[in-house]
Amino acid sequence: MSHNLLVPMDDSDPARAALEYALEHFPDAEITVLHAIDDLEAGYADQPSAAQTDAEPDVFADAKRLAGEHDTTIEAQVVDGTAAEAILEYAQENGIDGIVMGSKGRSGVSRVLLGSIAEQVTRQADVPVTVVP
Repeated sequence: MSHNLLVPMDDSDPARAALEYALEHFPDAEITVLHAIDDLEAGYADQPSAAQTDAEPDVFADAKRLAGEHDTTIEAQVVDGTAAEAILEYAQENGIDGIVMGSKGRSGVSRVLLGSIAEQVTRQADVPVTVVP
């Protein structure tokens, strides 16, 4: 039985660690790497939203290189929206069996005030979530 895994990706070490974990521990899974672009942040940065461009973000080049090192391929998807909402929506709408994601390790006041994307996804997902430090 093939599993469909979702690995949220940004340009961070925890995200790369999550992808490496997924590639090593689920070698037969179909892996989708998801990059969410927040329309509000993109607008302030004068960057087009995912819906406005067909260009792949740089984060996918690294993800595809890692997949190649494991003799596998990944599917890369860009979606508009805030990270947690985009991850949850994509997982629900695309038959995802599990989510493997990194955690930036927020603690203390910043975690209470800002929340953690990994924590939001873990609490709200309808599928198992593996958080890789």
